Amino acid sequence: MHVKSFSPILLLSSLLFLAATASAQGNPCNGITLGQEGSLNGFVPFPANSLWNTNISSAPVDPNSAAIINFIGSSTPLHPDFGSGLYQGHTFGIPYIVVPVNQPLSSIQFTAYGSESDPGPMPIPFNAPIEGYPNPGAGTDRHVLVLDKGNCWLYELYYAYPHGIALWSAASAAVWDLEANEQRPYTWTSADAAGLPIFPGLVRYDEVAAGHINHAIRMTLQYSKQAFTPPASHWAATSSNPLAAPMGMRIRLKANFDISGYPPEDQVILTALKQYGAILADNGSSMFIGGTTDSRWNNDHIQSMRSVTASDFDVLLISPLYTPQNIPTGPNPTVNSFTATSSGGPGQPVTLSWTVTNGEYYIVSPSVGAIRGNNVVVSPSATTTYTLYATNQYGRITATVTVTVP
Repeated sequence: MHVKSFSPILLLSSLLFLAATASAQGNPCNGITLGQEGSLNGFVPFPANSLWNTNISSAPVDPNSAAIINFIGSSTPLHPDFGSGLYQGHTFGIPYIVVPVNQPLSSIQFTAYGSESDPGPMPIPFNAPIEGYPNPGAGTDRHVLVLDKGNCWLYELYYAYPHGIALWSAASAAVWDLEANEQRPYTWTSADAAGLPIFPGLVRYDEVAAGHINHAIRMTLQYSKQAFTPPASHWAATSSNPLAAPMGMRIRLKANFDISGYPPEDQVILTALKQYGAILADNGSSMFIGGTTDSRWNNDHIQSMRSVTASDFDVLLISPLYTPQNIPTGPNPTVNSFTATSSGGPGQPVTLSWTVTNGEYYIVSPSVGAIRGNNVVVSPSATTTYTLYATNQYGRITATVTVTVP
C-alpha cells in the first residue's frame, strides 16, 4: 500500500473543521475523560437500538442450545480475560486511550487485510498502548483501540506496530461511528474475526464501578464454523462440526443462576450476562470474556467468576444464519459527484463536496479521515489528489478529485 504524505497546514485546517462540526452537532462524547482508560462517564457506544445494547433477558433460546453448549464443553469455566498488574511481563486485558479533537493524524500501512480495512489517516498517537504492553509479544493480537472524543469515532487496529510519529502498520483496521449503527460490509473482517468492534464489548472498570453494564460482552471460543449471525459480518472457521458456533452467536447466563454470593463487581458483570449476554467475536480460548486493562481491578474478585461454567448459559436463537450460500446482497454505494472548489494558492481553503447514494460512512484521504456529512474544507500546500471512500453493508466505492495548487 502506498502511504501518501500530508502537510501540517492541511492537517490543521481539517482538524479545526472537524472540531467545529462536532461541537455544532452536540457531540455525545463530550463527557468522556481523556487519556488511557478514560471514563466514558455513562456514555454507551452506539444507539440504544444497537444489537450490542439490546436487553435480551427474554429472548428465545435456540433449539440446539444444549448440544452447542456440550460441544463447547459444559464444564468449561467462564474466564475473565482481564485484570490488573502484569503476567509474565505483560498486562492482560485490552487497553484503550481517549484522544482530543486536535490529536495529530497518522497514516496506516496495511500488512494483511488492506482491501477489507478502513484507510487512514487516523488519530493514533505514536505511544498508544498496544495489547500486552509494556512488552507486547509477537504472539498476541496487538490490538490498539483509540476513541476520538472530539468527533465521537472509534478506531481499532489489529496486529499493530508504530513506525515513528505519524505512521503505524497493521494487519487490519476499522473505523466506527459511535453515534450510528454502522454495518461492516458482509464478509469483511475488522480488528476482530467477527467483523465487529472490540471496544463496545469490553468490560470496563468505570462502568462496573458505576454499578451497571448496559451492553453485551465480547467472548471467544476455540471452535467456530463458516457462518455468522448479526451483528457479526465475517467468519474465521476453525471447525466443520455443525455444532460449532457461528460468529456473532450470543449466549445468556440463566436467569435462575444465583449471583448473590459473588463480590459486588462480579455481580455487575454477571447481571450484564443475564440481561445482554456475551457475543462470539473471535477465535481463542473457550468462554473467555473480554475486558480492559486497568490497575484498579481486584484480580481475586474477578477471577472468582471462574466457578461459572458453560452449562450455566443458554444459546439464544441463531437467526438469521448466514453461510456462503446465502450472504445478503445489495447495491454498493454510488458516488454521484465528488468535486473541489478552485484553489487560490498554497495553504488556501478548498471545499471538497460529494453526493452519494446508499452510502453509510465516508473517509477522505489523505489528511482528513473519517467524516460525517457531504463536504470538508482542506488547505493543500501543493497539488493533491483526494480519494473519497464510501462504504455500506454491501461494499465500498471510491472516487478521486485533484486540487491543482497554482
